[in-house]
Amino acid sequence: MNLPYPIAIGHGMLDRLPDVLQQIARGNRVALISDHNVAKRYGARVARLLGLAAFDRFTIPSGERHKTRATWAKLTDQLLAHGFGRDTTVVALGGGVVGDLAGFVAATYMRGVPVVQVPTSLLAMVDASIGGKTGVDTRAGKNLVGAFHQPAAVVVDPDFLVTLPRAHLSAGFAEIVKHGVVADAGYFEVAQDFARIWPAPRAALPDLQSLVTRSIGIKASIVARDEREGGVRKVLNFGHTIAHAVELATRFRVLHGHAVAIGMVVEARIGERLGVTARGTARTIADVCALAGLPTALPAVPIAGLVKFTRSDKKTRGGKVEYALPKQIGDMAGGDSGWAIPVEDTIVREVLSKKTT
Repeated sequence: MNLPYPIAIGHGMLDRLPDVLQQIARGNRVALISDHNVAKRYGARVARLLGLAAFDRFTIPSGERHKTRATWAKLTDQLLAHGFGRDTTVVALGGGVVGDLAGFVAATYMRGVPVVQVPTSLLAMVDASIGGKTGVDTRAGKNLVGAFHQPAAVVVDPDFLVTLPRAHLSAGFAEIVKHGVVADAGYFEVAQDFARIWPAPRAALPDLQSLVTRSIGIKASIVARDEREGGVRKVLNFGHTIAHAVELATRFRVLHGHAVAIGMVVEARIGERLGVTARGTARTIADVCALAGLPTALPAVPIAGLVKFTRSDKKTRGGKVEYALPKQIGDMAGGDSGWAIPVEDTIVREVLSKKTT
């Protein structure tokens, strides 16, 4: 997939994890990092696969609000206390929070050790585990402290999705929709067709695996062209400026993928308001999200607070917040301006003030 590390995808792939580690980290000591929910269900199985002792396993509380510098410090202190050295390989077993946090631990521990991403949520499979973004949240905003640290390998096993709560399945589907919007109109139509059977997604896991594979391919190809987000990788931020503001304004009561669905609709409307985005694009995105049970309307939070949070985002330049905006489904605007378009707060406030459905 044009990336300098292997991405293994397929049912039963978890059982191949020891082979992956043998190839990339022969003889290294393994530190398994997970959250309480995932560790309860899969931790013992993975520990047996890898031959890990109890002191090789580390768990964190579940949820975005625990993706903090304090949790990062606790994990690194525990690694030091148990004598993990520079020959350590971190295995991140979990969703996006675990992947981001364990990746940041790996990026900073002993000035950098390898990390293998084993995503257990749909969102982490199609997005968070690919591309090397790691970090933690602060009171000022999401992911404001972090590092680019590419994984040594990514192991994607769709069998994890069988036990994934429905809300988290839909949250991951938002990123699938995003990949269609930013890069592939045909893929967007495939996702749209899949959304129509969303009331019974587990019955369509084989089809979902094909979506996962295509989404990973889309993101991998963009990241391969721009690893550190200096140009075209910015298109992957579509929906995320508003999404991060929604998450912060609700104190993370809204799942990230649900916030992304809302953010895509709002940001497409911003693009339509600017004349950058084709009319009807926001409606098309909203319809697909609604089919998959995703929210498309803003929660009951103050508009002024949302605008304030957008300004604390990493995408602010020269006093203006920059947005990744589509021209139309499958084609992004801003190719002549670094793939990001500065937008005045007054326009953002105007669009936010209009009711979304």
